[in-house]
Amino acid sequence: MLYYKRMKIIYRISDAGYNKVKPNYIDNENCLKNATEVFKDADWSIIADNVSKETSDMIEKYKSKDHIYYASEGNGAATFNLALDEALTYGDDEIIYFIENDYIHKPKSQKILEEGFTLGASFVSLYDHPDKYLSPSKGGNPYCEGGAEDTRVYLTNNCHWKVTNSTTMTFASKVSTLKRIEGILRKHTDTTHPNDFSMFLELRESNELLITPIPGYSTHGETAWLSPLTNWKNYV
Repeated sequence: MLYYKRMKIIYRISDAGYNKVKPNYIDNENCLKNATEVFKDADWSIIADNVSKETSDMIEKYKSKDHIYYASEGNGAATFNLALDEALTYGDDEIIYFIENDYIHKPKSQKILEEGFTLGASFVSLYDHPDKYLSPSKGGNPYCEGGAEDTRVYLTNNCHWKVTNSTTMTFASKVSTLKRIEGILRKHTDTTHPNDFSMFLELRESNELLITPIPGYSTHGETAWLSPLTNWKNYV
């Protein structure tokens, strides 16, 4: 049975950011526009950190001011903690999807996210991270010797899923799970930059299952790490 409560989107956007090479179609507006279209049936909150007047005007093209919290934290760890603070105010069975501002999603991503939770996962990511297909010697995930990850594969109505060891700070979880492992989340976001890799490794050691669809239903916008087997420009 699918999960039918309205999903909560907590979207984090900033004019600052890390110096990463991205395709020219990955920018603040294209990613926000895509997310608001794909998740149009969800409840939305936007944390806008250190944004210019131009960016705030752009955001307000897609969501009204009552959905936006303007902050001046200056780093991703602090804004994630703001997002987590909000998430913890919702009911235990609510699904929270934390989204960073450089992701593109395929249509029907909300339905796919909901399907993932029918497998009993603690965390669902829509991003099939290509580091899981590269050996460590080639810059891949340190737990993927030979360019492959030891995993289990599942099937739901619309896609295959695999268990994976880590993802980025764009992920979904139920509030009950966030409450249970809040200490781990805070521990790995207590500096200026979230340490997502070590965070998910500790969660894995705590038997908290993370799954992702294969192929992915979203991608991070960094050119070197686009989710494979999809032309993401088609979704902008």
